Amino acid sequence: MEQIRDSEILEDLAECRICPHRCEAKRLDGQTGYCNSGRSYQVSSVGLHFGEEPVLSGADGICNVFFSRCNLSCVFCQNHQISARRNCALEEMLTLDKVVGRIEQELDKGTDLLGFVSPSHFIPQTKAIIRALHEKGRHPRIIYNTNGYDTVDSLKSLENTVDVYLPDFKYMDKALAKEYSGVGDYPQFAGAAIKEMYSQKGSRLWLDEKGKAESGLIIRHLVLPGHVENSLKVLDFIANELSVSVHISLMSQYNPTPKVAGHPKLGRKLQVEEYQQVVDHFYELGFSKGWVQELESSDRYNPDFEKEKPFGDR
Repeated sequence: MEQIRDSEILEDLAECRICPHRCEAKRLDGQTGYCNSGRSYQVSSVGLHFGEEPVLSGADGICNVFFSRCNLSCVFCQNHQISARRNCALEEMLTLDKVVGRIEQELDKGTDLLGFVSPSHFIPQTKAIIRALHEKGRHPRIIYNTNGYDTVDSLKSLENTVDVYLPDFKYMDKALAKEYSGVGDYPQFAGAAIKEMYSQKGSRLWLDEKGKAESGLIIRHLVLPGHVENSLKVLDFIANELSVSVHISLMSQYNPTPKVAGHPKLGRKLQVEEYQQVVDHFYELGFSKGWVQELESSDRYNPDFEKEKPFGDR
């Protein structure tokens, strides 16, 4: 029965081109391609999360579905337990019914927000999950929480599905993107992707009576230690190519993982002066909407996906 329900919507996996790698892996036939993912619903965690931006969590939280593996290879990834393309042990190969059932359990706790985290290589499965929920009379607001490495075509196919786009915008430095995430064309694709999101949603973030997001775009940027210039260029791009009215989440929560513990730049936390330079530039450019973080936040955003609640009680 499940094969009938999702087979048509998963056809884009026949020769996969859904992300910028366009590796043409025959995922329906067992091939896995760059992301090492197939047709299954490969999920590492489904649960309520209270640590997102206030408009995305609030008192009720957001039900986040964390897909496993990734179409990037960020050496500093805080979700490294589940994002590794190879030897990723913390994942389950679920059926559509199983995923939907877990989501329904979380929605029943009171939230009306459903976030898909790292969905770029699982867009067909994301669509199938949403359609199955709609068939059951469930219509949560959909948050597309992406690393930004998406194609415009894939985003166009989501226009009538996603309520809030929540992309990372990691780099404007090609060399940095290649060295740290394995993709030198990240600025090109992320820039085009975020422009498409902006064309769909504009700069206004629509909120309901509880102050929770109904529709819009929030761009996240994580400031990396030793790379202030990259952050300034990201903000310049948004200001010049989109609008200073866009909501920006400027994050200082970088915390070195064991993989980069000895790295000359990534092996330390962000310094106050570094983050302040980026915050100052944010205001100098005319941005006024969004969020900045306390530097101490780096100690509060280290998930452990081996636990039932990876982010604690946040």
